[in-house]
Amino acid sequence: MPRSSVSPALSPAPPLGALLRRYAAGAPLACEPVDQGLLNRGYRLATTRGRYFLKHHFDPETADPAAIARQHRATQRLADLGVPVAPPLTGTDGRTVAVIGGHAYALHPWIDGRHRSGAQLTTEQCRRLGALLGVVHASLERVMPPRQSEERAESADLADTFALIDDLLARVRRHRPADAFDELARHRLLERRALLERHADRRPPQGGSVGWVHGDFHPFNVLYRGDTPAAIVDWDRLGVQPRAEEAVRAAVIFFVRPAGTLDLTRVRAYARAYRRSARATPSELSAAVHRVWWERLNDFWILRWHYERGDTRADPQFPAASALAVWWTREYDAVCEAFVG
Repeated sequence: MPRSSVSPALSPAPPLGALLRRYAAGAPLACEPVDQGLLNRGYRLATTRGRYFLKHHFDPETADPAAIARQHRATQRLADLGVPVAPPLTGTDGRTVAVIGGHAYALHPWIDGRHRSGAQLTTEQCRRLGALLGVVHASLERVMPPRQSEERAESADLADTFALIDDLLARVRRHRPADAFDELARHRLLERRALLERHADRRPPQGGSVGWVHGDFHPFNVLYRGDTPAAIVDWDRLGVQPRAEEAVRAAVIFFVRPAGTLDLTRVRAYARAYRRSARATPSELSAAVHRVWWERLNDFWILRWHYERGDTRADPQFPAASALAVWWTREYDAVCEAFVG
């Protein structure tokens, strides 16, 4: 999940006149914010020439115009291969990124569709979702430049995690007036420390086979038209990572239940289709499950947003996310079997 230090709520209103002239997209009729993202800001835009999605690339970690242009080239090549994406429009200057007042913008065609959680997907649709992510991974290998290295990411170090837990516990204690969120945060931090102490010898080795990945594949970044994915959006995190780990992270987000358990029936259908589509082996998925489990045990991004930044937008995710790490540890074998069986 994202860990940007800037809230898109602070971003300025888009300079519609200059932008629409840059794209020869007519005169503005209506412009409404799309509020589902946590990082960049998007707008539903209607003009005299049509309907568009205007994206303000606000997050400093992903707002470099050259990197955005690379993402745009990738999505256009993916579209040429038949992958459901929404490539940006090209401006009158031949570019897809408009930099105005130091801010980067891109204009995309408006895609009619809706987001669907894993609970809203049938078993067959779960298979299609897993197969789609496999197609994305395989297609990116065709359209992106060769990888420069096979460097593997290190797994989280317990000393760093324990120091973070201590710091967060101190912040919880200082928060006044104490509330229900503080109580749950304290409980989960103490619980997580005990789990990590118990499983300290299970720290995984470096990551598995790497490749080009979407980087942020979750329900808010897949638009459905009816029963079929119409577009995969938000390619800001496009990069080289262990592919099987993206498959596991996506499943965990799609198929987590409100109580913090995973719908393993849907996970199994999704994972089997992904393995076939991406030609991933059961051993790759097993290793990825272990690494993402460890990552979740050591991850406190929601609490850091809440206590370090005073940003509470992700708070509603905390009950399920924090419970999932505990449940996953208890049901580790069943979760692994769902991904490899």
